[in-house]
Amino acid sequence: MRVRIGITGHRGLTAVIEVQVRRLLESALAGEDPTYLTVVSCIADGPDSWLATIGLAQGARLEVVIPADRYRDGLPEWHHPSYDRLLGSATAIHRTGHVESTEASHMAGSELLVQQVDRLLAVWDGLPARGFGGTADVVTYARQHGVPVDVLWPQGARR
Repeated sequence: MRVRIGITGHRGLTAVIEVQVRRLLESALAGEDPTYLTVVSCIADGPDSWLATIGLAQGARLEVVIPADRYRDGLPEWHHPSYDRLLGSATAIHRTGHVESTEASHMAGSELLVQQVDRLLAVWDGLPARGFGGTADVVTYARQHGVPVDVLWPQGARR
């Protein structure tokens, strides 16, 4: 049976927290058979692209959600090569229909992602979202729609 795991999480984490989060993400996928695993991600810099990369390296499929036509333009330029590589590896692409990359389109993308998955991994410090469509909002949406959420956050880490 195919398992579909989505990702949401804080961007802009320190290099130390990145190492810890990558380990948590690897552990979260460790029990899954990659033959039947699909990772669903918006492939932003940070946890989104880290999980996508880990999943692909393990042999999972990748599906990408694009929140807006101009979404890539709003991501850091240094992330564009990774974004493009991951997008090129996707077996399916889901689009919201939004054009501009805004908080509303990001939330629409997250809602579309949640609708595609059996389980959501959330790299979340447990604090309220800093803007509409932040990680806390995505976790709330998933829980309201009955999608199990696994919160991953390194012990003692701070944003």
